[in-house]
Amino acid sequence: MKDRQKDRLLWGDEVEYMMVSLDHTNRRARLSQRAHEVLALLQVDETEQLERAKRTGEKPDLEALWRPEFGRYMIEGTPGQPYRSTVNDLVNVEASMKRRTMKVLLTITSYPVLGSGDFLEPPHKANGTFSRSLFLPDEVINPHPRFRTLAANIRERRGAKVAINMPIFHDVNTPKPFIDPTIPYERDVFPGDKEAKEGAALPDHIYMDAMGFGMGCCCLQITMQAPNVNQARRLYDQLAVVGAVMMTLSASSPIFRGYLADVDCRWNTIAAARGEIPLAKDRFVIPKSRYGTIDTFLGSDDGHFKSEYNDLELVYDREIYAYLLTQGIDDLLARHIAHLFIRDPLVIFEELLHQDDSVSADHFENIQSTNWQNVRFKPPPPNSPIGWRVEFRPLEIQLTDYENAAFSVFMILLARALLAYDINLYIPVTRMDINMQRAHNRDAVLNEKFFFRRNVLATGEPESAQDADEIAEMSANEILNGSDSFVGLVPIVLMYLDTVTLDAQVKSKIQEYVAFIQGRANGSIMTGATWIRNFVRTHPEYKFDSVVSPEVNYDLMVALNEILLGAAGAASVASDVSH
Repeated sequence: MKDRQKDRLLWGDEVEYMMVSLDHTNRRARLSQRAHEVLALLQVDETEQLERAKRTGEKPDLEALWRPEFGRYMIEGTPGQPYRSTVNDLVNVEASMKRRTMKVLLTITSYPVLGSGDFLEPPHKANGTFSRSLFLPDEVINPHPRFRTLAANIRERRGAKVAINMPIFHDVNTPKPFIDPTIPYERDVFPGDKEAKEGAALPDHIYMDAMGFGMGCCCLQITMQAPNVNQARRLYDQLAVVGAVMMTLSASSPIFRGYLADVDCRWNTIAAARGEIPLAKDRFVIPKSRYGTIDTFLGSDDGHFKSEYNDLELVYDREIYAYLLTQGIDDLLARHIAHLFIRDPLVIFEELLHQDDSVSADHFENIQSTNWQNVRFKPPPPNSPIGWRVEFRPLEIQLTDYENAAFSVFMILLARALLAYDINLYIPVTRMDINMQRAHNRDAVLNEKFFFRRNVLATGEPESAQDADEIAEMSANEILNGSDSFVGLVPIVLMYLDTVTLDAQVKSKIQEYVAFIQGRANGSIMTGATWIRNFVRTHPEYKFDSVVSPEVNYDLMVALNEILLGAAGAASVASDVSH
């Protein structure tokens, strides 16, 4: 497996959707619980084609693949087949997304009033035994046993409910300190009900107490296949570094549980939703959530990696590490895999407990799939034509297909440029963690600085990874578009594009996508988070108290729906966001 070579540079996107029901009579927008029913209908074509393929040997020709997600109101859509390796194929991405969006409703990262008032259709009371949330009924969770088990096991492993606190956006009329009056502090149904009153709910924060607040968010993920394991390791390391700045460009989450937040991204919400407290007799003290930035680089043969970049004290299973070394796995990759196995599986199905590991990777994938890091290194499945892959995970889902296509195309072009040129983006892992926290802040794309290498094309290297001249703090605009002293990622992508023979129309479309990314970085095109915040703050019924009322939320959902449908009068709104 490690000797596989010359796999094609195939790739695909994963777009997560929400189903929203619009009640125009009462001006209410509610999450629809019918996603699993709609999913069954969407999968009919896939089932029929696969059955036909078994009978005739005919290769399926699927337009899209549809899969369940954590929320009962969520569906994940991917292209029916991976996109091909040619750059010309990149112009097909937006059309594929549009075909999928026609069947589902909205691409929203964080539903603004999830867990607030009358947000679910049909309505249910928040008193479920899986989450035991003060705000979310268990009915928001997909009925598949995996998802409800995840919610219950995270809570039971912690010995308490999750405690997510996002800072409130202090508007003109927001109380100081802000103490949330909607929290039912006196509820006494489950033992954990007293946690909010005893300190889990922080002043000046939006309190959320269930895994569903994190896993109920949507995102855009991109998986790319590398020619071989070495190139996959290069992509993993280099793309991890750009995760924070790309996340802040894609920021689209300014509202949680009916309140404007002082953040623009959802990442920390999910990290808090998936963090468990170690068991009393656990062998490991684990400082980070299952959902976070990577803890160690993998290194490759490009000569750029240095051990100083792995400056985080890595927790890993030393028995597994020693075994992997005996099997010919190198030190860095062995540490990475052994690090995954410091965590227990969250879900085990009894019928899948006994596996032949020589023909099945189910046990590995059970651990791998519940370590949610900003990039994921994906080995080939046993006896499969699928090669070494890297999954890029930090991007927020965008409000339009155009934006989602632009981010997807740009990331693939950047990945190909990273492989085509001798580019070195390494910074210490701990600086990546700092970048990720800064990327959450309101208007971070305009106001924050991120640690980045000064010279990504340099051939000479400083003596140490901590050399002050090697790493600088730069704005998103400087990192993407460059400056007098830094080349910029966009110019590198454009340089790569100039080496590829393209049809004029294809090249024009791709350049349009790249220009969109440039505009996001320099602030001329606002983020989805800024657009949503501005919509709320300019709404005639908003009281400048940070509260997003049901009426404001309804009008926001109607506006987003009109943008997606291309309704008359929505063009000027869409142009603010997309192009």
